[in-house]
Amino acid sequence: MATGERVGVPLLWSVEARLAALLPDLLVFRKPRGLEPELATAQGVLLGVHVTGFTALMDRFSLTGKSEHDVDKLAHIFSYYISDIVEHVLCFGGDILNITGNVLLALWTVEQNQLSDIITLVAKCSLEIQEKFGVYHTREGQDLQLKIGLSAGRISQVVVGDEQRQYLLVFGRDVDDVQLAQRLAQANEIVLSWNCWKLCEQYMFEVEIMKEDEAVKLRDMRIIDPFDFDEHFDKCLNYLPHYRTSADTLRTALELDPDSALEQTLRKHIMKNLLKKIDEGQPMEYISESRTVTMVLVNLEFHKTAWMLHFCHLIQEAALYISTVIEKGGGQLIQIFMFEKSCMFLCVFGLPGEKKPDECAYALESSFSIFSFCWENLAEIKLVSISITNGPVFCGMVGAVARHEYTVIGPKVSLVARMITAYPGLVSCDEVTYLRSMLPTYNFKKLPGKMMKNISNPGKMYEFLGHRRCVMFGKRHLAREKNVNHLLLDREKELEAFRMAQQGCLHQKKGQAVLYEGGRGYGKSQLLAEINFLGQKEGHRVLPLTLKEADSKQYFYAIQTLMAIFFEIDSCPACYRQEYLHKQLHGMVEEPLHCLFNDLFFVKFPLSFKVSHMDDLARQRKIKAFFFQVLQEAARETPLIFLIDEAQHMDAASWEFLGTLLSSAPIIMVMTLTPTFTLCSWAQHFLQSPQTILVPISKLAANSLLRMACWELRVVSIPQELQIYLTHRCFGNPLYCEVLCQDLLSKDILLFHDLQKVEEENSKWETLSVNAMKSTMYSISPASSEEDLKELYVCTVKDDVNLDTVLLPPLLKEVAVSQLDQLSPEEQLLIKCAAVIGHSFHIDLLQHLLPSWDKHKLLKVLRALVAIHVLRWCSKSQEPPAKPMLVPSSIEIIEETKEKKKKSDADYPLRLQEELSLPQTEVLEFGLPLLREAAWELWPKTQQITLHLECACFLQDLACRCGSCPRGDFVPFHRFAVCSPKSSSGTFRFCSYKDTGSVLTQVITNCSRLLPKAFFYLRKASSLLGQPSTFSFLKKHKVKICQFEEATFCRLQSEVCFNMGQITLAKKLARQGLRLLKRNFPWTWFGVLFQTFLEKYWHSCSMNQPPNNPSENKKKLAALQQQVHCLSLLWQLYNLEATASSRRFACLAALMQKNSAEEFANEAQVVSTYVALSQFSQNMGDREQWLHCEQIAIQKSSLCWFSREGLFATAQLMQALAYTKLCLGHLDFSIKLGFQACEICRYLRKPALENLVLSVLFRSAFLKKKFDLCVHVLESQWELISQGHEVLSLACFYSACLDLLLYGKGLLCRPFEECLSFIQHYEHNCILTSQSNVMLGVHSSLAMWFAQDSQWSLFEHHFCKARQLVKRTNASLFGSHGFVRFLECHVLILQKMPEDVFMHIPPETHNQILKYFKEFFCRCVTCPVYHQWVSDLKASVMRYGKRESMSLTNIFRPFDTCLIKIWEEREFLEEVNSTEGNLRIQRFDRVANVVENRNEEETQECTC
Repeated sequence: MATGERVGVPLLWSVEARLAALLPDLLVFRKPRGLEPELATAQGVLLGVHVTGFTALMDRFSLTGKSEHDVDKLAHIFSYYISDIVEHVLCFGGDILNITGNVLLALWTVEQNQLSDIITLVAKCSLEIQEKFGVYHTREGQDLQLKIGLSAGRISQVVVGDEQRQYLLVFGRDVDDVQLAQRLAQANEIVLSWNCWKLCEQYMFEVEIMKEDEAVKLRDMRIIDPFDFDEHFDKCLNYLPHYRTSADTLRTALELDPDSALEQTLRKHIMKNLLKKIDEGQPMEYISESRTVTMVLVNLEFHKTAWMLHFCHLIQEAALYISTVIEKGGGQLIQIFMFEKSCMFLCVFGLPGEKKPDECAYALESSFSIFSFCWENLAEIKLVSISITNGPVFCGMVGAVARHEYTVIGPKVSLVARMITAYPGLVSCDEVTYLRSMLPTYNFKKLPGKMMKNISNPGKMYEFLGHRRCVMFGKRHLAREKNVNHLLLDREKELEAFRMAQQGCLHQKKGQAVLYEGGRGYGKSQLLAEINFLGQKEGHRVLPLTLKEADSKQYFYAIQTLMAIFFEIDSCPACYRQEYLHKQLHGMVEEPLHCLFNDLFFVKFPLSFKVSHMDDLARQRKIKAFFFQVLQEAARETPLIFLIDEAQHMDAASWEFLGTLLSSAPIIMVMTLTPTFTLCSWAQHFLQSPQTILVPISKLAANSLLRMACWELRVVSIPQELQIYLTHRCFGNPLYCEVLCQDLLSKDILLFHDLQKVEEENSKWETLSVNAMKSTMYSISPASSEEDLKELYVCTVKDDVNLDTVLLPPLLKEVAVSQLDQLSPEEQLLIKCAAVIGHSFHIDLLQHLLPSWDKHKLLKVLRALVAIHVLRWCSKSQEPPAKPMLVPSSIEIIEETKEKKKKSDADYPLRLQEELSLPQTEVLEFGLPLLREAAWELWPKTQQITLHLECACFLQDLACRCGSCPRGDFVPFHRFAVCSPKSSSGTFRFCSYKDTGSVLTQVITNCSRLLPKAFFYLRKASSLLGQPSTFSFLKKHKVKICQFEEATFCRLQSEVCFNMGQITLAKKLARQGLRLLKRNFPWTWFGVLFQTFLEKYWHSCSMNQPPNNPSENKKKLAALQQQVHCLSLLWQLYNLEATASSRRFACLAALMQKNSAEEFANEAQVVSTYVALSQFSQNMGDREQWLHCEQIAIQKSSLCWFSREGLFATAQLMQALAYTKLCLGHLDFSIKLGFQACEICRYLRKPALENLVLSVLFRSAFLKKKFDLCVHVLESQWELISQGHEVLSLACFYSACLDLLLYGKGLLCRPFEECLSFIQHYEHNCILTSQSNVMLGVHSSLAMWFAQDSQWSLFEHHFCKARQLVKRTNASLFGSHGFVRFLECHVLILQKMPEDVFMHIPPETHNQILKYFKEFFCRCVTCPVYHQWVSDLKASVMRYGKRESMSLTNIFRPFDTCLIKIWEEREFLEEVNSTEGNLRIQRFDRVANVVENRNEEETQECTC
């Protein structure tokens, strides 16, 4: 229902009660009658309440252009308003007959002598309604007010319909009087009909007589002693036998005992789709939807001479025909209501479960059929008027819990009623229906515009004339034209089929047919446009044609149009058509036979004697024979190609002709088919021909789809959030991609930026723009010329836009909703609930939204949806490997199975079979495009909010990591830190906003490695914590979270900023997080000195204190965990800068991290910390501390192997050891460790760590000259990083590709142009500008490449950038590697580069170059693997100081002559293998000492 609160029906109600709540007491307590209409009469008082201003409010909403959102608001306002009125009427004993549009009609049925008392009761009820609800102020500025009319007297009633569906009609003079009284009343007035005034106790009312209208305006009731209204009320209750007897309910009808006969009677008055949902037990608040429907309003006006019973029989006949006709097209007759001598039938196409793709066409055709039937078959008909509109409406429950009705609300509902009056006697439709019907334009006639009450802009109107035979053949055209600026993506296989058919036709002189079959939007028309272009380019004669559904009903239409195109009379004016055709036929057909083509081509040749004696069959044969002859002769001169788009709409006669032509003439026929249509027998025969090839059109690959999106948006890059938006909605469908991109442009939610604009850092989180998300963009290759580069753009999404909440374009929503409605009601409900959760969802959370379903039912429906590919279990990449190293969960399953075997349950075998048939993962995702988004949009807004809060409650209480992670809380010890005891499952059905921050913290933590999602959730959380919110329903709520969660939130923000290149802001947020955790980090150098002293001495003393009780210490452990994260971030951030001050801050952060980690009882965390510290020490050039930290990590690693977290720490250690062996020169050992670490990372599904391992593995293989292995490693690395498009990972990858291009002996992984394009595109990116180590190697390698080709200007450009970076690097592997490349560039300058080449910077002297070598040996002492090569380079500089000539062979193949000596420690490797990976520290010490001694000797030699 509209409110989600006012009209929710309790789940414990019986089916009879749920049915009775939808129907008036007049039907519930009605005596059974026969099928024929039986007229019944009764005395009663009628109350009509008209909500005025509602139509004007709908018109105001329609002008905003946000129709889907507006109808939801309208329904919410109306249902909230009307529910109070309904409850008030029920309290006074009234029976709500119906709620039609904005009018409520209530009845008090009594005896004639009781009418005066009941009129007093109803008058009192009316006065109270006006007093309490007379004016409703809306936020939109349009007030809703009430006009009330009363009448009394004889009421006639009749039930029309058949055994399947029945409708209650209430009519008579007094029904007309109450409607007249409503019209006479002004806002906030009550008017009594004249008959009601005569029957009431007149002395009790203050009235104003309206003589000219014969009505009375009620002003108030007179208080006359001893009148007591309470006594009068009790007296009136005796007249109302069905008044409530319990205070718990407002209606007796809801407390009736189960009665199958009554249930069957009531079911006839409820729509089928609603009955299915009631039988399914769906909550009433889940039934309401916001969707686009087509409404048909039929108005029958009868002559006043018709007597009442005959009048009822006419309505019965009309109702049966109308319901029968519209149900064939997916429509429902939902209401019949009468006024005087006219009767209206409201029909709706596209209600839940009934959506059809072409409902507008069905509605128009059904309307014209009804129009003809009523005129021809119903006697006493005076006028038939039908109006049709299409648009978004609210379909659902309106009213109170005890009495509500299923209805439709929206601007188009008001419009369809106004059109009946504006265009009487016609079948009229609005412009939307006209356009969406896709029917030929000659079936419509434009109507003059007319003013309509309370509708400011009704739009264009059309009269539907019914199906007419086309008075003209079609014209040459295709639905698409080739875009010369864009290539046809992923259609090489399809084009190859056309080329093969083309060659077969030319060489074998036989006809060939290629039929492309694919779903709507797969690019069939675009493919035909490409073939049209290729055919014309090669000199073929191409005859293009696009068919529509209506064309299939016209005999020989396709061939008629094709031949008109062939004779070129399709585009000439009609007055010259006969003359032009005569010229074409001259010499080919005898003059007397020209008249054969009169009907076919709409010409008027004189009828000859010969033709006049032919019958129709002989004429058709003669025409076909002539067409065969003409096409055969034409094909011999010039190759002919027939292009027929949407060939499933071709008529049978045309299929027969083309089948014969295919076997007799060398013509190429290319057609497209949509597989959902059933083809005729001649079409099936054509497809079975050996000369026919059926080619299925596949979906576009993801990369091709994103490339297409870039073309549509005219940019070279799109952000990853937009990539996710498109891939989840398009599923490879190019039409969907095109429509979505156009929709985004029209909604103005994208920002466009100059490609070359340098990014700037932000100092505040609130001002951090989405521009920083360029690091995760998908890119296409930009233009190469500088002029083109100036006009290239990238796009980002506006900061306040959440793409997940952007509504689908109407075209795509209609497609998806029609697919959804093909499912059963229970499947639809499951899909709608799953859509609330997201693209992927967990079974347990889904069941939380379906409280009345048990697990068995849920799994049964899920299996059915998976079987038809609507849903799918998450991809195999997320499932456990085939041969896992550790599978603790499998042990639990086995133990549970053993326990179950002990039970003697009768149904145990079936249940066990079902459980074992489930996949190990319980996470599913949507398998059809747009279905999730369309299902989500069907929920009314209020229900969306309610269900979201349900999910929030579940996540807060029961959320934990999945099996792919170490399970447990998202934030370690989170529940102990926030002191919030875990509530039991299902405790909450509604929750408040106060816990949303906790939920967001958990969700963000889980997404912290997914940069776009993490950034989005953090921005959303920031708005919840006080910043302006994107979500209107959260604007008034400021979330308060505990200090620990605020610290975690700051840490997450810092981590995301670090990954986005926002270094200054990341430092600020990490410090803020530490401060909240009561661990301050100093700002000044003096503070660093003091804090260092405390950490070294005071901390060691405090560690000797005995630990507290572990159960009480968990809160402290939670804080320590976050401290370790913050401090790790800080030293990484300061380590990016090469200044002495930054070095001091980084060292302090590393020391504080070590001290915090040692307080942990978790060995895995300690191992991870020491691994990180060893890497930090190596980067800082501290050899002793580097090896010391690694030694401690190895010692502690043996204690944490047999847990997932411990295994991850071990993988980190193995990566660090591989890194260490690489730096020390143990290349073979480094390679072996790298492969072992990769295996563990793949098992643990840790792509980030695996990427680091592969980087080390590549460098080891590269220095070992195993270039084939280098290519293999880079291909594996590309698989990891290509989907994420993380800029830093891509920069490292392309840096490795450049090394392979320079030294790989002809091997390459990516071409140089791609590497260069990436650097040009992203060199100003915030992330890369902060990564000096990586960029030094990149620019130095590019400089060497350009020097190799003697492109000295480009060499100078990149060498200058490298020279600026060299002082900002450290001793890390990437820093040392980049330094080596930079030194190689200096050697090139001395030995190869001509004089006076540098244009912008002065050349460096010989002594300045030697200073760089000295700096290298001082800085990179922890990377001796490069020392020998740098020594050789230094010797070359000294030897050729006077620019002696030298061959470049030794320069560009340095590793052929100068390789560092590799120490092979086979005994050590055997020992490692024998102990199954438990590394012994004694052997490590001996190897390290040997390496250290040798490296010291080599260093001394190099520096001499």
